[in-house]
Amino acid sequence: MEWQQLLGFYQVARLGSFTRAAAATYRTQSALSQQVKALEAELDCRLLERLGPRQLRLTPAGEKLLDFSQALLARFATLKEELNEIKGQNQGGLRLAAPFTTLYHLLPKFLQVYRQQFPKVDLILLDRSQSAVMALVKNGDIDFGLALASQVPRGLLALRWQPVQTVLMVPRDHPLTHLKRVTLRQIARHPLILSPRGPEYPGRRLLDEHFRKLGLSPNLVMESANVELSALYVEMGLGVSFATLAKALPEMSRRNLAFLPLPRYFKPDHLAVVLRRDKILTLYKKAFINLLFGDTILT
Repeated sequence: MEWQQLLGFYQVARLGSFTRAAAATYRTQSALSQQVKALEAELDCRLLERLGPRQLRLTPAGEKLLDFSQALLARFATLKEELNEIKGQNQGGLRLAAPFTTLYHLLPKFLQVYRQQFPKVDLILLDRSQSAVMALVKNGDIDFGLALASQVPRGLLALRWQPVQTVLMVPRDHPLTHLKRVTLRQIARHPLILSPRGPEYPGRRLLDEHFRKLGLSPNLVMESANVELSALYVEMGLGVSFATLAKALPEMSRRNLAFLPLPRYFKPDHLAVVLRRDKILTLYKKAFINLLFGDTILT
């Protein structure tokens, strides 16, 4: 078994396509096909089933080899970083994914400090939805992500970072701001800006369930997956919207918005640093997590 064969198979299996894998590895589809055939001959089993000209499916043996190759490649990347540490060099890559609002409001000040401390570390930041962050962490494509603790599956490690709450965003002079307690029945009387429906937006699913139980038909005027975009149109008076926000967001508090808590419908949550339980972190990656928490939680 050769290294390039394993790498080629990993990309084909991960991307589900010889075409996409060829682009990712800068090789021809024919070369990748020959590498996979060589692995199948050496291991004496089928690794891929070709369901059509552009559709592949891993066999049970292929699933096993994918797990093996994924772990090996991740360990090799960590090995190079550990060798740099032995040489006294804090350099390598740090890949992080988080939703837009987190990247926009919460991380910049930490990233500025971190880049000063570790100028040789190559930072890669990915703007992704909650579910996409979890998938990237699970697949080992990033070092860690930032997502709601309540959405983290049991197989991943979640380090609770900042408390968050789900609120209703309204203009500061909105009639709902004068109520002692806001209910969904009262909210449903106003135009709503909601996140799209789909597995990537659990908050929308929960809202739909609440509205359905109450027999309400909300007046939807806009769908937005971006809190900043929703906030802009709330300020303009188009409608009211829901948002899950860290409690200390000075940038948001300076806007012409009021944030009405909704503890009756949404439980308190935390923004968490999410990583694989078997993830081996080098010193400079641990340093970033410790910087976020302002304490040494990883040694």
